Amino acid sequence: MKRVIEKTDDGSATLFVPELNEHYHSTKGARTESQHIFINMGLKASAAPSPHILEIGFGTGLNAWLTLEEAERSGRNVHYTGLEPYPLEWQMVEQLGYIEQPAAIDLFRAIHTSPWEEEISFTPHFTLCKVQADVNEWITQRSHSPLSIIHSPLSFDVIYFDAFAPEKQPEMWSQELFNRLYVLLNEGGILTTYCAKGVIRRMLQAAGFIVERLPGPPGGKREILRARKLKQNQPPILIQ
Repeated sequence: MKRVIEKTDDGSATLFVPELNEHYHSTKGARTESQHIFINMGLKASAAPSPHILEIGFGTGLNAWLTLEEAERSGRNVHYTGLEPYPLEWQMVEQLGYIEQPAAIDLFRAIHTSPWEEEISFTPHFTLCKVQADVNEWITQRSHSPLSIIHSPLSFDVIYFDAFAPEKQPEMWSQELFNRLYVLLNEGGILTTYCAKGVIRRMLQAAGFIVERLPGPPGGKREILRARKLKQNQPPILIQ
């Protein structure tokens, strides 16, 4: 599948897939979008002392890198599982120019070139397991695998839902999948996504989530969605 590097409005780069007529990030700002939706509204909103994160759509690794930076800044230990059926070559990721400092570039390269299906601690506060599979296959495999060979947590505190848009990948935005993701989340867990379509909000609600519509990233989408799995005996959150 061909990918073309394009600059976005905040100066950071993204990839464009002509076959799908789809970008990996918002053209209004790749880094701005990732920081706002997944770090500020996802990771930082989680009360888990040592959050386990599941990313659906590892892609360029930008969300993982921003999570690593936040983990080191906050001192919280983060265990990160990134799902990606079509991994990118490091040579292409390097051209995106997300990082300038030589030491940081070496670390980012190590993340991208590290083995798949293997837990690796890249910093004192960030452990990563990359899995080459789409989320539907992965959940099915986990349900039929002995616990001893599952290399990621059994449940998660935060889910970054970063698949291509529903009209491009409808199989990634199904009621069945959201039902299964609800089960994967710990009580009090969060799922955050850039997609604010009404049909997606209703599917999340049908799965059991309490769904918030939040302001989108500066200069970007007007709204995003954040879905929460309530703790037992927790009163409902009133969403205006």
